[in-house]
Amino acid sequence: MRIRDFGYTVGQLPTGPLNRISDVPGVTVGHATIATETHNTGVTVVMPCPDNPFVSKLPCASFVLNGFGKTAGLIQIDELGTLETPIALTNTLNVGLVHDAMVEYMARRCEAEGVPLRSVNPIVCECNDASLNDIRHRAVTEAHVFAAIQSAQADFEEGAVGCGRGTTCHGLKGGVGSASRLLSMDGRDYCVGALVQTNHGRLRDFMISGEPVGERIHAALQDNPPDKGSCIVIVATNLPLSDRQLRRAVKRCGVGLARLGSFTGHGSGEVFIGFSTANRLAPDADERDILPCAVLNENRMDDVFRAVAECTEEAVLNSMAAAEDVTGPNGITRLSLSRFLTR
Repeated sequence: MRIRDFGYTVGQLPTGPLNRISDVPGVTVGHATIATETHNTGVTVVMPCPDNPFVSKLPCASFVLNGFGKTAGLIQIDELGTLETPIALTNTLNVGLVHDAMVEYMARRCEAEGVPLRSVNPIVCECNDASLNDIRHRAVTEAHVFAAIQSAQADFEEGAVGCGRGTTCHGLKGGVGSASRLLSMDGRDYCVGALVQTNHGRLRDFMISGEPVGERIHAALQDNPPDKGSCIVIVATNLPLSDRQLRRAVKRCGVGLARLGSFTGHGSGEVFIGFSTANRLAPDADERDILPCAVLNENRMDDVFRAVAECTEEAVLNSMAAAEDVTGPNGITRLSLSRFLTR
């Protein structure tokens, strides 16, 4: 179940065929989920392209709205403006282990393809799922990372899967969600898509399309966990955006979160990353002095901003609507949003 199955339509722009980040051609997503008596956690990997991103790097940018987080790899993205690996999402204490696995994956892939590799910058994002997961005993291993990569597909699962298995969003069950929007530029259709890992927000603040749904649910549950956690948003597009334009665009992820009632609390880490599958560096880029590049007219960025905000808003709702109830080893249960909506 996704939020549109309950009669809610987010925003004005048309969606892609799957209404997922994978509507951007070449982008796929895979999960490895760990669901046991003691662990509700996992890893999710966004594959930005079917070929090796280290050989032909993608324009990329990041924006940190609130930095209570442990994301790895942002320094080089902000300095060079390129993405050279898949993007992995997991729990807070597994960042180092997943980073190591991503290095191993890239080393093996480059060796198999005859590509020299002396340094690589994996991107690993995280949310703290300790309320539903025994986070101290780090359950995610290299095998889970490789399994997530191997399972990557366009029509991927959402909800309490992968990195979203143990997360909490607005006091209810969070998870992984996605959405996409189509834009027409110079007579050609382009796509903007987002994937979220949701672990943020207070229940009483929660809104859907301006409706104070959280107040109604709070009245029924009498439960209002504090606004702490994190929200990771990965934005993809096939629009020819520069890394500077991507940074401008991903800032609007915060608009989507605010429309749902997020106030970005002290203990929350809102980290946004965006990449474009256009304007990739050619394999022989290091041999050239001048590189060709086409970019979107700056005066056309408003539609991109709206698309990012709408995708983020709907992706968060999909992460909650698609998630089932999950109980942690401490007996805490987070209920699915779908329990409180009618079709």
